[in-house]
Amino acid sequence: MADRDDAPRSSSSASATSRQRRSRLAREPAIGAPPGTLVVDGAAGERCQIFVIDYCAEQVIEKELASIDEVVAYLEDDRASITWVDIRGLGDRHTLERMGEIFHVHPLALEDVVNVPQRPHSDPYLEQQVVISRMVQIAESGNVELEQLGILFGKGYVVTVQEEASRDCLESVRERIRRGKGGIRSAPADYLVYALLDAVIDGFYPVLEDLGERLEDLEIEAAAAPRGVSQKIHRIKRNLLDVRRAVWPQRDMVNGLLRDESAHISKETRVYLRDTYDHVVQVMDMVETFREIASGLMDLYLSGVSNRMNEIMKVLTVISTIFLPLTFIAGVYGMNFDTTASPYNLPELRWRYGYPFALGLMLLSVLVLLWFYRRKGWIGKASLPE
Repeated sequence: MADRDDAPRSSSSASATSRQRRSRLAREPAIGAPPGTLVVDGAAGERCQIFVIDYCAEQVIEKELASIDEVVAYLEDDRASITWVDIRGLGDRHTLERMGEIFHVHPLALEDVVNVPQRPHSDPYLEQQVVISRMVQIAESGNVELEQLGILFGKGYVVTVQEEASRDCLESVRERIRRGKGGIRSAPADYLVYALLDAVIDGFYPVLEDLGERLEDLEIEAAAAPRGVSQKIHRIKRNLLDVRRAVWPQRDMVNGLLRDESAHISKETRVYLRDTYDHVVQVMDMVETFREIASGLMDLYLSGVSNRMNEIMKVLTVISTIFLPLTFIAGVYGMNFDTTASPYNLPELRWRYGYPFALGLMLLSVLVLLWFYRRKGWIGKASLPE
């Protein structure tokens, strides 16, 4: 697997994340703003991409619209069809406000859809119901990217508002509609909402698989405790935390769709939502398992660092203990005592072989200590396993 944790890419991804957070803070209403206040990021200045899929059991019409007003023709059509309007991007205030007028969206519901980020939840209104969800994907930098998905649905229509005009995890639903797979083209609008939520939850699995593979790679590195592993583990833990923040409230949201009475969700669709709820719980279990593995890897890394430090200290201790007798011997024979009065003070000083004897004594002490350390298993092949 390619190393995605190089320093330049990490710094660029961190700055991109910082810019994204500042952009989101700029789109939050001011303190004390009245309910229903829309805060559109003026710095974006981009036109929303509008796509429509109008389908029934017999045919499918799919096209990109130049204006949101073109949706009216599909809503007023006499055919018993489902109109799915997909709006990508939140930089066009006129399109968003006009969308609220066409579909008679409650101001609070429109505020939840436009002002990001919102906690995933579901609120029923008189003419429609709003569902706020979170999509996740792996960016090129290797970090987890979160994107809000707002879903407004009523009788005969579904409106999805995506935070970014980029790739999403809903292509599988579009393909099912195009090919007529299953009963999606014969089902009401709330079934399409189920299919969208199910695709959003299934989009968590590739992200978790990628994070799981990186954890497996780090498991081998963590024991050796090289430099930089702690930063990689920390990044994965942060990504898992982002995924947890995205999926945890979605469990409550799906559970609310299952249990709360709503005129916009039929009993037949609630049966399918049970499967989505099971997927959410499974994703949560995977996230918690990976978080425990990441914490264990950090402990393993710290243990490896400690073992390396112990090995270094052991080598330094062996070296210092080897030099202790050498220092002692050199200190004894380096004393400047007067030996003229009594030749027995330091007899080796006047011995012809005194100097070779001192060197040999030093060498012998070193060899004895090395033999002793090797026999104890402190150095050499008999040392303790790593």
